[in-house]
Amino acid sequence: MSSSALVDWGLAGRTARRLAGPGPATTREEAAAVVRELHEAAAAAVAHVEGLTGLHPVEGGPVPEVAVVDRPGWIDANTTGMAALLDPLAAALLERSENPPGPLATAIGSRATGVQAGGLLAFLSSRVLGQYEVFGTGGRLLLVAPNIVDAERRLGVDPSDFRMWVCLHEVTHQLQFTAFPWLRDHLEDQISGFVEATDLSPDALRDRMSDLVRGIADAVRGSDDDGGSAGLMALVRDPEQRAVLDRVTAVMSLVEGHAEYVMDGVGPDVVPSVRTLRKRFAQRRKGRSPLDRVLRRLLGLEQKMKQYADGRTFVGGVVDLVGMDGFNRVWAGPENLPLVEELTEPARWVERVHGRPAVTA
Repeated sequence: MSSSALVDWGLAGRTARRLAGPGPATTREEAAAVVRELHEAAAAAVAHVEGLTGLHPVEGGPVPEVAVVDRPGWIDANTTGMAALLDPLAAALLERSENPPGPLATAIGSRATGVQAGGLLAFLSSRVLGQYEVFGTGGRLLLVAPNIVDAERRLGVDPSDFRMWVCLHEVTHQLQFTAFPWLRDHLEDQISGFVEATDLSPDALRDRMSDLVRGIADAVRGSDDDGGSAGLMALVRDPEQRAVLDRVTAVMSLVEGHAEYVMDGVGPDVVPSVRTLRKRFAQRRKGRSPLDRVLRRLLGLEQKMKQYADGRTFVGGVVDLVGMDGFNRVWAGPENLPLVEELTEPARWVERVHGRPAVTA
């Protein structure tokens, strides 16, 4: 059963396209130059990332494709990816329902959620700079040109440096999944485990939704409290689901933190203004308007920012203790992935995986 039983993805895509802004004004020549430079930067970033990490794509694997897209292009890619990701959940919902909805109720419900999903996709389509597609079409590195141009203008930074810096981050993700194909399978297994443990009780969902609403209200008032920072994930309280989410959080913190480490670690020889970029970009991640805070709280984007911080702490800490080769043992298999509690205590991971206490200099 397709996830369209829950969400009308066609309507979601059309809604998102209609609501998404066009991006910054550029001439045709400027736009063509941006596209060309992003392709060149993505190609050049590969050698820098491989040189710093010591990782290489698995032999015989698919050749990654770089796609420079606009906001509608990003929306199209992500409606496909989200539909693929939610297929198992849709099937589980229908299979476990004692009174499955009829065709009319399904159509009405999927259209309502389609409009909601479209609004969220429209918001995100103006924020995302790039991503490596893990699900859906899979295997493509997307660079969202209007968002990159908008960000570099708002930040007042060198465009060429910023474009290379973004590409270093995204190419690192590309390398993670092309060097270790098991990583995608592992994430899919975790999602399947999450679905199997899903509590579908309407009463439970209603209770949990009230907690989420309180968190959003805090965001409206500008509160910095973390009580609702997990967004929609705050609705999950089943111990089994929480355990799965802990594992997913750990692996996503790892891949995000690894990319953060690399994009800064290449140094000023590759990105001369890297320190300025990091300082100004950190301010960008704090959000701007009250509406921005609300949507970030709802979508759990504050949790995403915490992943960057914890993951960066873990990667940097492990590299300091055992070097890059020692850190790369994290990619040996699922058993070597960090536990949530190890993210902020890298020495515990070193002791568990390397079999010896970490010794600091």
